[in-house]
Amino acid sequence: MNVSVVLFTSDLRLHDHPPLRAANDAREVVPLFVRDTGVDAAGFAAPNRLAFLADCLRDLDAGLRERGGRLVLRSGDLVEEVCKVVAEADADEVHMAADVSAYAHRREQRLRRALEAEGRRLHIHDTVTTAVAPGGVTPAGSDHFAVFTPYFRQWSAQPLREAFGAPRSVRVPEGIGSEELPSRDGLSGLSEGLAEGGETVARKRVTAWLRSGVQAYEDRHDDLPGDATSRFSPHLHFGTLSPVELVHRARRAGGPGAEAFVRQLAWRDFHRQVLAARQDAATADYRTKHDRWRSERTAGEEIEAWKEGRTGYPVVDAAMRQLRHEGWMHNRGRLLTASFLTKTLYVDWRVGARYFLDLLVDGDVANNQLNWQWMAGTGTDSRPNRVLNPVTQAKRYDPDGAYVRRWIPELGAVEGPSVHEPWKLRGLDRAAVDGYPDPIVDLSEGLARFKRARGKD
Repeated sequence: MNVSVVLFTSDLRLHDHPPLRAANDAREVVPLFVRDTGVDAAGFAAPNRLAFLADCLRDLDAGLRERGGRLVLRSGDLVEEVCKVVAEADADEVHMAADVSAYAHRREQRLRRALEAEGRRLHIHDTVTTAVAPGGVTPAGSDHFAVFTPYFRQWSAQPLREAFGAPRSVRVPEGIGSEELPSRDGLSGLSEGLAEGGETVARKRVTAWLRSGVQAYEDRHDDLPGDATSRFSPHLHFGTLSPVELVHRARRAGGPGAEAFVRQLAWRDFHRQVLAARQDAATADYRTKHDRWRSERTAGEEIEAWKEGRTGYPVVDAAMRQLRHEGWMHNRGRLLTASFLTKTLYVDWRVGARYFLDLLVDGDVANNQLNWQWMAGTGTDSRPNRVLNPVTQAKRYDPDGAYVRRWIPELGAVEGPSVHEPWKLRGLDRAAVDGYPDPIVDLSEGLARFKRARGKD
């Protein structure tokens, strides 16, 4: 019987897994995950993601064992470790999911060359981590869409492949050694409220949310205190959920909420097709505005205040404290904190993107970097000079101040929307918030500085 290797990367699930389905057809299979030291060396091995990854790998192994298989874990250079396993198993092919980052493409090319030199084959599968492949829709005269709305129209018209069930059995050849599976126990620097990972948890969350949460999504996805988003982003990042299956299930649920949710999945695919076509957008401006950003040297104290949630603007600080506590942040909070750093403080978007990647359990190069560029006005936003006013936004999306009071105990005694402008309090009310800082910058001054920098004054 021939043997195939399935190389899991950011697709840590059994349901709707095209590489596993293809490899498992009348074959023995080695389900393999390589802890790639190249990823660690690049600084992407953040504690929160390592903990979530450990959960995912343990859950994946448990699911495989229920089907007669097991997960093989190795650490080192991914190409070298895959080739070792291929030789040990005498496998003739490797199946894996497509990816979009420059690092992933280089790694794929190295692996293909190494396998072909040994007479083996590498099969790359699309629509494993996206609903529509990055090159699945393109405009006339270009290799990718630079604007979301026309992309979404074509994306929505694409027929999706069917979603597959999990395999009933997985046959793993004997004698393939594995390292011990990691555990989040013993990891330091974790966010206290970090969520649990794994496909089992993810699928339970999907079922519950589609039953009781998606209907209100269109109206409430920006509701900061209501916390009405799906919170699927960590599971999409690690691939414990299939975007294809999610689109199918949401469309079956139907209604405006489901349609709004599907649109968010399309945004995720949109960013991937941008990064696939412009891989330097992970570190360089997609559309430069020739900004002379303030640096960590010139704006160090303000950057630290932003990171620590003590800018004096409660909604910004609440969101940053949520990030530190959970390793996750509400999407509206991400927009507000990014606007504040890049537009109000006029600090390089890469500073914020790097800090988010240090903490976010869903820290994803395509979504993180391109959302930061969108907010900084160097990305795909058609209104690159928009500035979100944190006070106006707070009153709109946290009208009673419940979100702010949840994350900023210093302001717990301030009732109602006045919590969004504590510097305006007087007398005993002001004394009650002693310890919470005054604003580090006047909004009008920050806006004027930004307009001058962009030549819009």
